[in-house]
Amino acid sequence: MPPSRSAAPDGQRDRPGFVLLTSHWLTRLGLVLVITAICTWLFFLPAGHSEHGGENPYRGLVVYLILPSVFALGLVLGVIGVFAGRKRIRDRLAAGTLNSATAVRGLIVFLAVTLAGNLLIGSQASYRAIQYLETPQFCGGVCHSERPEFVAHRDSNHASVACAECHVAPGQAGWIQSKMNGTRQLWQEITNTYERPCPPALASGRLVPSRETCEHCHWAQKIVATRLLLIPSYAEDERNTVSYTVLLMLVGGTRMQGIHNAHFAGGYEIRYAASDAMRETIPWVERRNTRTGETQTYLADGTKADQAAGLDKHTMQCVDCHNRPTHDFLLPGRALDRALALGRIPNTLPFVKKEGLALLKADYASNAEAAWKIPEAIAAYYAKGYPQIAAERPADVAAAGKAIAAVYDRNVFLDQKVTWGTYANNLGHVDFPGCFRCHDGSHETSDKKHAINQDCSSCHEVLAQDEESPAILKKLGVWDHIEAMKSR
Repeated sequence: MPPSRSAAPDGQRDRPGFVLLTSHWLTRLGLVLVITAICTWLFFLPAGHSEHGGENPYRGLVVYLILPSVFALGLVLGVIGVFAGRKRIRDRLAAGTLNSATAVRGLIVFLAVTLAGNLLIGSQASYRAIQYLETPQFCGGVCHSERPEFVAHRDSNHASVACAECHVAPGQAGWIQSKMNGTRQLWQEITNTYERPCPPALASGRLVPSRETCEHCHWAQKIVATRLLLIPSYAEDERNTVSYTVLLMLVGGTRMQGIHNAHFAGGYEIRYAASDAMRETIPWVERRNTRTGETQTYLADGTKADQAAGLDKHTMQCVDCHNRPTHDFLLPGRALDRALALGRIPNTLPFVKKEGLALLKADYASNAEAAWKIPEAIAAYYAKGYPQIAAERPADVAAAGKAIAAVYDRNVFLDQKVTWGTYANNLGHVDFPGCFRCHDGSHETSDKKHAINQDCSSCHEVLAQDEESPAILKKLGVWDHIEAMKSR
């Protein structure tokens, strides 16, 4: 029987509590986990909000699920270690080798080393890890085979916005749901069974509602009033003649007539039914005045009410029109016009728009093949048809070939089955139906007395259309700036 507390020699105790905390490796491991959970929780407190505002979606999982689990596991291991180490303590007590002062010093050293390790690692890694988990590099380069989305994001107005800001709903429920989706995607990635091309979130039904994401920064009620939209277009002639379309966009807001006012901000709720997953064909539309309760239902020509009744109904939100706000892929003509307008392709090279367009529409076995075939074809074209230009301006010819190849690589991803027109952009109505999905003149009420408005002036005023030298730009005082940009 071990000696009593009073009979123990100086520096020895029959039941030194500190010894129980360091006598078994399970107890020490439990202490490490408990201390790590507490330190990590302190490090994650500053991560309460993301860089761009709003609650950081990764914080919830860490703070409310992972850290409590680690803390509880540490406590359980500590208790198990205490019981597992009791025999060792009794043996040391019987041998008279147990010294409480030594045990205290050992515990202090152990705690100091553990805390120092947590401070060193946690201060450098915790917050940076949470930031990295939000980056496009992680989402597009580590987790998912989403090079098209990654490349488009990098070349968009939202390039500085983290993926999680739009693709993860706020709160812990949104985080858990996103990780469940991530688990499914990870399995598809491992087994190489993911769908190609990747279906848009709107079509797959996994899109986070815009009121929980987009409307943290944008909102339909905001009074935008009007915006001037300048669209350059280059002809397929020898001079690559540039013309301009100038639109005054009537965006509107809560108190201003225009697009947003008619669809959201003016006190309306719009529901619709689509007959396809991509929501490109809309046979049924309902518009309700939220102030008066008045409701009007419109059916597309040839659609029966009972046919529409069997379709899923959706409440209209921002992304029904702004469906490619970040991951946009242009058609070849639009993409070339953009590169020419930005000066990436020298527009003084004869027929560069025509030849570039033909090369973009050609068939290639892979993106890698297009990357060398397009510049080679451009060089051959000018060497044969314009030898003087090829001799005097080799840098411009090389730049054109490289830029046209870059246009292809930016919008076409053959390994993912993404090509020209794979993803429709519903903003506007020139390249894809867009607005005309509903504003096509065929959606009418059952009594034929009302139809969805197709008046172009409700959304925009055309100030110039395909004009080489629009008078309105001169009147506004911007034409000289455009000419200066062209000369550069």
